[in-house]
Amino acid sequence: MSRLKRFTLAALPAVLAAYVFAAAPAWQEGTVYATGDVVSYAGAEYRARTTHTAHIGANWNPASSPTLWVLVAGGGGEVTPPPITPPAVTPVVPVTPTPVATGCHQAWSSTEVYLGGALVTYNGRNYKAGWYTKGDEPTKGGEWGVWKDQGACAGDGEVTPVPVTPVPVTPVPVTPVPVTPVPVTPVPVTPVPVTPVPPGGTQVGAYFSQWGVYGRGYEVADIDRSGAAAKLTFINYAFGNIYQRNGGYECASGINRRETGATNPNAPDAGLGGDAWADYVREPTRLVDPSKTTSWGAPLRGNFNELKNLKAKYPNLKVLISLGGWTWSKWFSAASATDALRKQLVSSCIDVYIKGNLAAYDGSGGAEAAKGVFDGIDIDWEFPASHGGQPYNTVSPADTRNFTLLMQEFRTQLDALNDGHKLLTAAMGAGKDKIDLTEPAEYSKYLDWINIMSYDYNGTWAAQGPTDFQAHLYPDPTNPNAIDSKTGEPSLATYYNTDSAVKSLIAKGIPAKKLHLGIPYYGRGWTGVQPGPNGDGLYQAATGAATGTYEAGNEDYKVLKNAPGTVYYHPTTKQSWKYDGNNWWSYDTPQDIAVKVEYIKEKGLGGAFGWSLDGDTPEAELTKEMAKVRN
Repeated sequence: MSRLKRFTLAALPAVLAAYVFAAAPAWQEGTVYATGDVVSYAGAEYRARTTHTAHIGANWNPASSPTLWVLVAGGGGEVTPPPITPPAVTPVVPVTPTPVATGCHQAWSSTEVYLGGALVTYNGRNYKAGWYTKGDEPTKGGEWGVWKDQGACAGDGEVTPVPVTPVPVTPVPVTPVPVTPVPVTPVPVTPVPVTPVPPGGTQVGAYFSQWGVYGRGYEVADIDRSGAAAKLTFINYAFGNIYQRNGGYECASGINRRETGATNPNAPDAGLGGDAWADYVREPTRLVDPSKTTSWGAPLRGNFNELKNLKAKYPNLKVLISLGGWTWSKWFSAASATDALRKQLVSSCIDVYIKGNLAAYDGSGGAEAAKGVFDGIDIDWEFPASHGGQPYNTVSPADTRNFTLLMQEFRTQLDALNDGHKLLTAAMGAGKDKIDLTEPAEYSKYLDWINIMSYDYNGTWAAQGPTDFQAHLYPDPTNPNAIDSKTGEPSLATYYNTDSAVKSLIAKGIPAKKLHLGIPYYGRGWTGVQPGPNGDGLYQAATGAATGTYEAGNEDYKVLKNAPGTVYYHPTTKQSWKYDGNNWWSYDTPQDIAVKVEYIKEKGLGGAFGWSLDGDTPEAELTKEMAKVRN
């Protein structure tokens, strides 16, 4: 969800855009538009709904951005919007930065483990790894092999690293709003007895990101070691992809292809990646049960096997495969366009993930190899009928109805298995513009629950700010972006908060008990932020995205918790932020989560979930606070 998220509302600018009259100036990329500004475009006039920057290359033009602009004059008919290129992309597989070299690199070793992007020399030629590899000789594999020939080299193999000068951060002394610390219980050395979560009732879930085993080094075993597994009722495995196959669109396995769309959404093969290696081939560095090691050639290894072992230890824990996400929602619209295509897609996904029939890859796979790993399917289509996702996604106005029909088809085929109840869930955008393009009362009939992606309300896709909350529970009436200054009407940004999303979904017909609140295990932040009148940096302009470990403007909670700065808490929005005089981060602390837990209980919602487990502390601080919703 990222979330990369991931999973995420990453196409929404922090605040959006425009209106128009007869002699209005022409719309131009690179311009900052204020709420109420009027522009002309394609023979029509538009008014900005809210303040935003028309980023160069994003193509957020008035005709294709109804969440930013409203048509007020001219037009004469429908305008076919050009594709939109959002500036924010969540990486699928982190790439280990490699040093800049002259001549040859270090010699390839058959015993060394290399990550994607690694550079080696073999028989006088340089090679670059496309993904994780060990023991694969560079000259083997041909065009589709892991190693790509970079040409002949000469030299002693010495590598010249790129010098990195650390930038010291000097926090600005400010008077903090008192924050009550939440005590952290260290992870015990001696394993504690497992108290399984009883079945039924309020749900507590979290996403496990497929790629977290690489840069973050987060294994399935860490869900257990941290104490999180004993608190969870379900885990969503993120993600499974959909491909063009057999005249239609299908789930598939055995595909190990780096996702180019994570860094270049305009690449020809964007959205076509897969990670069979992490899914069911790779041997994890830590095991749920150390006595259950696997050797090369075993039908099931990797994350799938570890999830199966985790379920054996926690019998009430359910695991779902999550399909799509921010990067892999390319074919949902096309695949749901007709009854025949929907049937083909659903049948293939059930075959791979529920029946467990895995394609052979690097010695693993086979008929029913993954049977028993997954208890259901989660659909993370970002987003039906909306251009708010990746620019390479297929999108159609018919998605509004077809999304409902796709959920119906999944429910029908899952029930036809006669193999016990299989869960069917969906992750849904929290923005009003996303909700209004779906049929909540209809699609919810077929789902066990709905995970509201109640985060990413603001972020550094608006690189110059203003700083604003990314997962606030309630709106702030004093927010300068809340009201259209020229019309006096609430801006679209006013509806980007969790309470508004919950009320909207319930009003549109979803039972409260089917709704799960999303909790981000990460923050979004800016740099170059001035203190402002209150000295805390809130609602202030910025110079760009704050530095993140894996993505600019995005950082895990476990890092932010110990970052320099003062923590503030907004009594109206119920959201925390940290400010050091330059960098400004909005994120959920245990205090914020405690308030959301009480909200879930008061509203009678079905539970909560986190994105994602690898962003939490080694003691699962956030997961344990979220799990108090079951108390």
